[in-house]
Amino acid sequence: MLETRKLTKQFGGLVAVKDVDFSLEHGKINAIIGPNGAGKSTFFNVVSGLYRPTSGQVIYKGKDISKLPANKVAELGIARTFQTTHLFEMATVFDNVVVGHRLRTQSNLLDSIFRTKRLKQEEEKCKEKALEVLKFVGLSKSVDRMVTNISQEEKKRVAFALALATDPEIVFLDEPTAGINPDETAELSQLMEKMAQQGITICLIEHKMQMIMKLAEKIMVLNYGEKIAEGTPDEINHNEEVIKAYLGGSASA
Repeated sequence: MLETRKLTKQFGGLVAVKDVDFSLEHGKINAIIGPNGAGKSTFFNVVSGLYRPTSGQVIYKGKDISKLPANKVAELGIARTFQTTHLFEMATVFDNVVVGHRLRTQSNLLDSIFRTKRLKQEEEKCKEKALEVLKFVGLSKSVDRMVTNISQEEKKRVAFALALATDPEIVFLDEPTAGINPDETAELSQLMEKMAQQGITICLIEHKMQMIMKLAEKIMVLNYGEKIAEGTPDEINHNEEVIKAYLGGSASA
């Protein structure tokens, strides 16, 4: 479904991602782990179109999408969240999510000026989609609350809902449980499993190893920007190079 071939991203003399080959397991929960600074978020940024690769390819459904900007990548069905939630704090939960489905609409400036039938129909569809995904993530009772007044865990759910509103086939989650407690982490894990059960392919970056080992079906390990291991949780748990990477010092790339 999506794979990278010799994917490399270099910033001046710093090679943040180097020759990474990786493929996502369709409809499953995939994970990318590694020490701090190992190149995980950079890898996400290249795959999602925020950065262009220095070399190598990102292939989606047989098509090279390496040079596409983030908005075009999103239109193909690839959504993502960020480690730090980027939401409109002084807007409602509903208003933050309703914009997500705009990606799937066709109305233009003239439709907006003349308030055409197409525009009104698409606005209604966006509202319906927002309510649908907010129900899916468990926020039906919070639609009218201001984002600034909800908890960090609820903000994570809003970010999930916004990604889901784009009707994605793949969702990249950058440290989705950062900054929340163990009970909230378990609840978000259940939400990710629920997404996978709906046929959505998930790839996440996480530092909470206990959660990853229970949740992910396939794991890639990065260190100094390079892939050092790939496999099932059990295979990763017993990989000597992975153990060395975590216990023998931190990465610098």
